[in-house]
Amino acid sequence: MIEQANQGPAGPADETQTPVRPGRRRSEESRRAILTAAYELLAEAGYARLTVEGIAARAGTGKQTVYRWWPGKADVLLEAVTAHARRNIPLPDTGDHAADLHAFLAATFAAAAPPTTDALRALMAEAQIDPAFGERFHHTLLRPRREALGTLTARAHAAGALAPHLTPGTAVDLAFGLLWYRLLATREPLDDRLAELLTRTLLRA
Repeated sequence: MIEQANQGPAGPADETQTPVRPGRRRSEESRRAILTAAYELLAEAGYARLTVEGIAARAGTGKQTVYRWWPGKADVLLEAVTAHARRNIPLPDTGDHAADLHAFLAATFAAAAPPTTDALRALMAEAQIDPAFGERFHHTLLRPRREALGTLTARAHAAGALAPHLTPGTAVDLAFGLLWYRLLATREPLDDRLAELLTRTLLRA
C-alpha cells in the first residue's frame, strides 16, 4: 500500500499522490501538514468530529486550501491512509513464497493499527453511503492493495506453492476478507500470529 519504506503511523505523507481536484499545484509542505493533521485529529477526536476546518487549523492553512485539493475530509484521510500503506507494506520477492507472503500480511496487519484502524472503518462506512467516494476508495486504496497481494499469490501459484484448491484471486479474497471482517465486525486482533496462520492456510503444506 512502490510498497517499500519504513516509517511509523504518525507520518501519513508520501511522495505518491492520489488523484485530487484540479487547481494550483500543491505545496508539498502544506500537503504533508494537512495529511498529518488529519491523522492526529482522527486519533484525538474520532471521525465524526473530524472537520475540514479543524484539519486546516491544525495544519496552519486555510480550509479553502484543503477544499482546493480534496473534496472533503474523507478524501484527505484516504490519501493519508494510502500513503501510509505505500510506505509501510513491502512487496518482497526473495524466492521464498512463504516468507514473502508472511512479510506482506504481517506488515499489512501492523499498518492497520490505530489510528489507521479508525480511518479504515470510517472510510469503508463512507464508501457505502457515498457512491462517488466509494469509487475513489476502490480505485485509490482497495484495488492497489489487492493487486499487490495478487502479485504474491500469482507467483506462488505459478511455482506450484499455492494451496491446490485456491486460485490467486480467491487467496486474495480470503486474506482481505479476514482483515475487513476483523476490522468491521469482531475487532479481534490483526497480528503476526494471524499472518502466520493465514500464510500456512494459503500455501501448500
